[in-house]
Amino acid sequence: MAKVQLLPWLWGAIGVAALIAMLVLTPLSLAGLLAGVAYVLASTLLLSVGIARRGMTRLGAANAATATRSLLVGLVTSLVVTSFTQPVPLPLLIGLAVVALLLDGVDGWLARRFGAESPLGARFDMEVDAYLMLALSVFDARGLGWWIVAIGLMRYAFVAAGWVLPWLRGQLPPRYWRKIVTAVAGIALTLAATGWVSPPIGQIALGVALLLLIESFGRDVIWLFRRRRSYRASHLQRLPAERLERNLD
Repeated sequence: MAKVQLLPWLWGAIGVAALIAMLVLTPLSLAGLLAGVAYVLASTLLLSVGIARRGMTRLGAANAATATRSLLVGLVTSLVVTSFTQPVPLPLLIGLAVVALLLDGVDGWLARRFGAESPLGARFDMEVDAYLMLALSVFDARGLGWWIVAIGLMRYAFVAAGWVLPWLRGQLPPRYWRKIVTAVAGIALTLAATGWVSPPIGQIALGVALLLLIESFGRDVIWLFRRRRSYRASHLQRLPAERLERNLD
């Protein structure tokens, strides 16, 4: 198991090396480089901790694909932060984002193909999606309006609300529509970043993406609200067992 926990750090090391190598292609600002490194290290640490907590014995091809996608998101992050102080090569930024979006379908297919679907893999995939959308929404917002950042903040607002309303932390059933909405939002954000469409068209596409996200998150909130009592009951049932485990430790 110890070797499995170390595997994410291999991707982390590759991610940091890729950020340094990217300096050859384009000068990154110090803030951009640090932001990219911080993301890679933080995501690697969280994945390693998740593997340890669940006692996983192998990383799996699907999680490896998601880790590769997370590496690309780190590179996108460094370019987005750098773009605040100096021009960045747009083809490089778009290329990295497109590959990251395409890999979003690969990791899910690998998980189903090898029967390796797991809560950790699903959560890891979701968080990588969320951060990529946040980075792209910040990049697009400066030219098309800061309301676009709401697209990138939807996931984090949902998580923050869960700290105030614990029933929002309940387990949601799998729903393919979430993946479709996430893909549409990612495509819209990437298309707007290319500059290939006029600002009004870009704003319309992003507005549709935001409405779809509101609908998707809203449906999840309603589903969890209707089952809030069962969540509280199951949570209360787990407390004695958790206290016993702490006493045994």
